[in-house]
Amino acid sequence: MLARLRAFFAARGVWEVETPVLGAACASDPHLQAVRLADSPWGPRYWQTSPEAHMKRLLAAGAGSIYQIYRAAREAERGRLHNPEFTLLEWYRSGFDHHRLIGEVDDLVRSALADGPPLAPSTILTYGEAFRRYAGFDPFTADTAAFRDCLRAAGGTLAAGIDGLDRDGWLDLVMTHCVAPQLGRDGPCFITEYPASQAAMARLLPGDPPRAARFELYLHGIELANGYHELADAAEQRSRILQDLAWRKAHGLPVVPVDAALLAALAAGLPDCAGVALGVDRLVMLALGADTLDAVLAFPVERA
Repeated sequence: MLARLRAFFAARGVWEVETPVLGAACASDPHLQAVRLADSPWGPRYWQTSPEAHMKRLLAAGAGSIYQIYRAAREAERGRLHNPEFTLLEWYRSGFDHHRLIGEVDDLVRSALADGPPLAPSTILTYGEAFRRYAGFDPFTADTAAFRDCLRAAGGTLAAGIDGLDRDGWLDLVMTHCVAPQLGRDGPCFITEYPASQAAMARLLPGDPPRAARFELYLHGIELANGYHELADAAEQRSRILQDLAWRKAHGLPVVPVDAALLAALAAGLPDCAGVALGVDRLVMLALGADTLDAVLAFPVERA
């Protein structure tokens, strides 16, 4: 699989790069918890949850279209589709928007899974369309009662403390339990135009309601990739990082450093580009028809 992925990019003239596993900063996203190592002579170091920040620094330095097969880690992520240490394929295409990148992601997945059963034509749904079709409500206007009704109808048990969730927390639950299992049953399904509150490092789209130039790929109900038309505005990115850090502090999560080097790179000039991260372990799992990541990992965390 690794050879097949590398051949895909070699044929397109995309340059393979390497970036650090350990960094002085890490993603501020409250949903991503980095492994913090003991202090070194250079200060604290974090095992990167993805190579995004370092690859964007290369992009700002003029690297052009680049990709990387990367060993990432995220603390306390363990389950049927999660292992704390995992392999990401991440790539950035200069001059692409997220629509054009969706086409390349589709090509790559079909190439990677070419030995298996033929995949049906891909579908593209907006976030709103997916929720209206599979959850029965508009995610931009629905209230908590609609979220609860949908989750109960899916057979879920609402845990104690669930009332403390914010709106995005409710939407994530509905996506995971009600919407995602219906996506990509026969062929790749791309979900686009996420709420602006879930933009992460994507730029925003014009219009109302506010939406992000972000997409995710689902196949057989499994989230496989997450991509953006990348935000290039350093001031806006700083504002989002500070919002993340405030949320972390309010909810008792570790407050991580602001990634000053990434912000400096954005200020110097990030080229217009789109990027995406794809879970290689999940891709191999789908290629083999396995049900869990452990079936395709030589050393899951308990045996590492």
